[in-house]
Amino acid sequence: MEMSLATIIFTFMLCTIFIVPCSEAVEKGQGNGLHVGFYGLRCPNAEQIVADVVSKAVEADQKLPAAFIRLFSHDCFVKGCDASILLDTTPSHEPVEMQSPANFGIRGLEVIDEIKARLEAECPETVSCADILAFAAREAVVLSGLPRHKVPAGRRDSRTSRATDVTLPAPATPFDEIIDYFGRRGMSSDEMVVLSGAHSIGAAHCSFFDYRLYNYDQTQAQDPALDLFYAADLSQQCPAPNTLPEAEAKNRVVDFDPITPLFLDNQYYANLMQGKALLQSDQALVTDPRTSAMVMKMAASADSWTRRFVRAMIKMGRINVLTGEHGEIRKNCRAFNSL
Repeated sequence: MEMSLATIIFTFMLCTIFIVPCSEAVEKGQGNGLHVGFYGLRCPNAEQIVADVVSKAVEADQKLPAAFIRLFSHDCFVKGCDASILLDTTPSHEPVEMQSPANFGIRGLEVIDEIKARLEAECPETVSCADILAFAAREAVVLSGLPRHKVPAGRRDSRTSRATDVTLPAPATPFDEIIDYFGRRGMSSDEMVVLSGAHSIGAAHCSFFDYRLYNYDQTQAQDPALDLFYAADLSQQCPAPNTLPEAEAKNRVVDFDPITPLFLDNQYYANLMQGKALLQSDQALVTDPRTSAMVMKMAASADSWTRRFVRAMIKMGRINVLTGEHGEIRKNCRAFNSL
């Protein structure tokens, strides 16, 4: 799915602990170079242009807000909020982040392209693709029912993108590793719970969770944490593997939240407490004692979750950003600039 990291002192330590590629570690910081209204003088209509394009796109596809939040978070959590996820190729010609299996099903790229084209026409070589992702995610939050919030900007774009850098947790990743993953990016376990509330919108392909229905472990076919009626409903939407034509099975998706699938709200946490989490990693939030209390707190107060979610999104947007003279302002979000 924006999280501060320690000031760079020992490059080797950062490369090891924070999983930052050494080629860029020395150029990245805590996001302290970002500020609200960054484009106020040089491109005053920048945020409005993003809002207009995203709003129009969502009118045509109500599921897009989840795609923009996923795109932004998958960019930030890999090696920082630097738009590396958007590159089709890099100077090294290695497979890029978008080619990682973890980014299967990423959508909304054509909308980002349209925003960039509009901004280049209005303010050439001024607004970074990394900031476009941050602004688009904010619009996604607003269009999903939460209050508008201010987004600090000033990010610059990376010239590197490697599929091998994508180590995003999978639904079946051990919970200790997931907590550690967030922690190494400056996010607490409470913030992890809060950001997971983004799963109150969007959907997952059956292949990400159907093992919970048919092949959970060596002793039981179905995950005992699943509510039985919810599991039966999921089985109707995602038949057992190899029972559908491959192309059809690959395209089967299920909403994370069957009750309010188009609204960012705290219904997600109520679902967890009822055994109605689509992903195993989400269900673990309520069964693990390190996070269960926070789940209950978020389920009890929509206002509290909303405030915390906005703060966590802003913090996520500061993860390991490029600012100042580092990185570049791409002319095309899919390609690095020619030297």
